[in-house]
Amino acid sequence: MNKHIVGIDWGTSNRRAYLIDQSGACLAEHEDGQGMLAVGGRDKFGASLAGLLAAMQLPHDVPVILSGMVGSASGWQEVAYLDAAVPLVQLPQHLAAVTDPAWAGRCRIVPGYVYRAGAAADVMRGEETQLLGAIALGRRDGWIVLPGTHSKWVLLRDGVIQSFATYMTGELFAMLSAGGTLAAMMDGDSSDAEGFAIGLQQAARNEPLSNSLFRVRAGVVSRTAPAQLAAATVSGLLIGAEFAAARGAGQGITVIGSAALAARYDSAARHFGLPCTVLDPHQVYCSALSQFIQQA
Repeated sequence: MNKHIVGIDWGTSNRRAYLIDQSGACLAEHEDGQGMLAVGGRDKFGASLAGLLAAMQLPHDVPVILSGMVGSASGWQEVAYLDAAVPLVQLPQHLAAVTDPAWAGRCRIVPGYVYRAGAAADVMRGEETQLLGAIALGRRDGWIVLPGTHSKWVLLRDGVIQSFATYMTGELFAMLSAGGTLAAMMDGDSSDAEGFAIGLQQAARNEPLSNSLFRVRAGVVSRTAPAQLAAATVSGLLIGAEFAAARGAGQGITVIGSAALAARYDSAARHFGLPCTVLDPHQVYCSALSQFIQQA
């Protein structure tokens, strides 16, 4: 019998679900705004999941794999982080069973990872599933970049995380757009190629980011720079800061992200002289789910 599972990338603001068969083929998808914040409390996750399965016209007893913020302290059930030394291919052996009696035995949560370097630490939830998918697609070594609200730069060696760093790129851009002295000039096209290139050039100088951001405002109010390029310049500065901070990425990067974000990171990679390969995040996620199906 052909086995099926549902995998759900359950984030803070949104969630996306995939129905796959044992070959990893995606049979159905569903996306909505019922992220962790919209669910409304730990005791509401079960009902929210039932509603998702009903929307996909799937039986209530289909095995479910959950990843992302659903496993955080603010999610359905907190799942402890794995140490970065645990190979990603071992993720299927570390799934945490959901303890909610209505879902026990059918629903499991993927743990995140913690990376410690001395007294400092960094964490991820959700990206580990995409990394497993990248490995399943043959990307076992090198830098994997996962852009987004909190962008991750992950160094893999033979399928094991050697290090990773998180950059609050998307969150900072949203905050700067919503309030503060830059907000009034952030209504231009953030993907404008000219403005984005200006931001990348400034980021390449590796100067203090807060000063570079203020100079965007200074350029507009002094009429040295056009206001319509401000949003794209800020985007270039923030994304460029990730590349300026990267060390040892000379062999290139693999980006897993939406078409729009991947295009920006590809442009930034070319500016910094780095080869760049882009992987489709949906294909990557389904490839990861195919690694979990025997455990479901």
